[in-house]
Amino acid sequence: EGESFNIDQDRAVVQIKCPQDEIIIKLNAELNKTYLWFGARSDRDYYFRNQSEQDTNAAGLGGSVLATRAAAAVLGLVVYVILAYVFVFAPIAASFVFSFNSDRFPSIPLGEFSLDWYRAVATDPLVWEGARNTLVVGVIVGLVSTLLGFGAAYTDYRYKFAGKQVYLALALLPPTIPVIILGLAMLAYLSRINLSGNALSVIISHVVVCAPFAMAIIRLRLSQMDPALEPAAWNLGASEWMAMRHVIVPFCAPAILGALFITMAVSFDEFAVAWFVSGLNETLPVKVLGFLQGQVSPRINAIGTFVFILSM
Repeated sequence: EGESFNIDQDRAVVQIKCPQDEIIIKLNAELNKTYLWFGARSDRDYYFRNQSEQDTNAAGLGGSVLATRAAAAVLGLVVYVILAYVFVFAPIAASFVFSFNSDRFPSIPLGEFSLDWYRAVATDPLVWEGARNTLVVGVIVGLVSTLLGFGAAYTDYRYKFAGKQVYLALALLPPTIPVIILGLAMLAYLSRINLSGNALSVIISHVVVCAPFAMAIIRLRLSQMDPALEPAAWNLGASEWMAMRHVIVPFCAPAILGALFITMAVSFDEFAVAWFVSGLNETLPVKVLGFLQGQVSPRINAIGTFVFILSM
């Protein structure tokens, strides 16, 4: 009933009307392929279309929920980092602010802006003596610790030998020892060899403390190096020292500089071991500890600001 035909050269379309439903069959013969589309006004097709729309809406809702959670996680991480920095730097910022306060004791509200405590520090010979000792000890400790750390790290990178794990454990052990115990041990040892109570004893003690930091930094850099680079330099005629100079050292240069600055900063700030072995050659942190034992002096805020800026 109601048949109708519409025929093209490359495409045939046949439409058939039925009493219960309408079925459209399209035959596409382009490129030797036949595509069939069936369209019907039935409840089943409506159900599938409705279900597809619901799935699409659910997927969109799920994506928005995931995006909201990701944004909340990023915001929480940012807040956490900000709070961590505030917790770490708030005491330093307070010391910096109170160093310009004219009042003797830190209190709120602040007094007048004043540079009196910086003038007091600048005219104190004990402070300058401690600063000179700290600077000399820090530079020497940084150089020696970096050299020893580089040698220890290269030995771990280049060679395989029995007891290597024990070697690494002993090389990285000093920072894990409590500073009071380490200070007492260094005092007992240096007293036996008549080195206690001078600047050399502080240098030796700080090298023991700082060399593992340098080793750890340079060792991490060497672990990123291609093991074939050094043998390739040897095959091209370079000696071991030439390969060290032109391959290993340039590759490790950033780590070597980082180790130098970090060991110097650790030496600048260390006071527990220096307090045991320094004797009359006190470093600046030991001088500050002496100021605290006598009385609370606002000069400490000025000295702390100076040491912080120097360390940075």
